[in-house]
Formats: sequence, structure tokens, C-alpha cells
Amino acid sequence: MTNAPTVSLALDDQLCFKLYAASRAVTRAYKPMLDQLGLTYPQYVAMLVLWEWHATKPAQPTVKALGERLMLDSGTLTPLLKRLEQLGLVRRQRSAMDEREVHLGLSEAGARLHDEAHSLKTRLLCDSGVDLNQADALRKGLDQLLAQIKGLSSWAPTGPARH
Repeated sequence: MTNAPTVSLALDDQLCFKLYAASRAVTRAYKPMLDQLGLTYPQYVAMLVLWEWHATKPAQPTVKALGERLMLDSGTLTPLLKRLEQLGLVRRQRSAMDEREVHLGLSEAGARLHDEAHSLKTRLLCDSGVDLNQADALRKGLDQLLAQIKGLSSWAPTGPARH
């Protein structure tokens, strides 16, 4: 006999559902701000990384590095970046040294959008009534959760399934 924990399959007991519901609620709360910026949520998080990199001046960020940072594959990231480029916010340029590598940069408009995004995000936080200490503790807890479950992507149950 194993000492396996007792688990519930009730929806309200599922961490994955709570994370899913919270993610959708946060994305919905951001929507009015994102509409003012003219961005979707995935475009916004890509811009967050590009603004961060622009401020810290790393050497020629690449599409690959952005994909790793956002945990997105190139099939998802390429159309997103193409749209940001069409909006005049991002520049993409193939490396002269290695054609497989595409470098990223902010356009002037993309850099200017940072200030507007910062102002709107500050207003959103103030209007939401979210306790910043609780939000920080939750973010740290989610960082720990992500670190713990990263190896589960290759997880497969052992033995036959029980019906």
C-alpha cells in the first residue's frame, strides 16, 4: 500500500482551475488599459520584456531570447512580432553573421509607448484596490510554483491508469 495523498477531483479544489480563472480575470481587468494602448495581452507582455531590455541595454536581443523569456515558441511569437512591427512599435532585423538569428529593437514609437503604459498601469493598480504586499507575496509564490513544476512537462504516469 502506498502513502499517496488523498486528492479531490472537485473543480473548486483544483489549483490549475484557480490559476486559469485568475489569469482570465486579470487579463479582463487589463483589457481597457490594453485597448487604450492598442495592444493585446500577449503583445503587451512582449513589449514589457522589450522595454525592460531597452532600459538595461543588452547586446542585440533576439527573437529566440524573447521566446525563452515569455515561454513561447516561434510559431506563436512570429505573428505577434509581425503585428507589433506593423504597428510601428518594433523593428526586426536578420543578423548579418547568422541568418537564422533575428534581432529585435524598439522603434521610437515603441519606446514612447512605455510612458503611457506605465501611467495606465499605475492607475489600474490604484483603482483596483489590490494590496501590493499581497500581490508581491502571490507573485513570489507563483515563481516558486513555476520552478517546481517546470520538470513536469516531460512527466508521464507510471503503471496502468486506474478506472
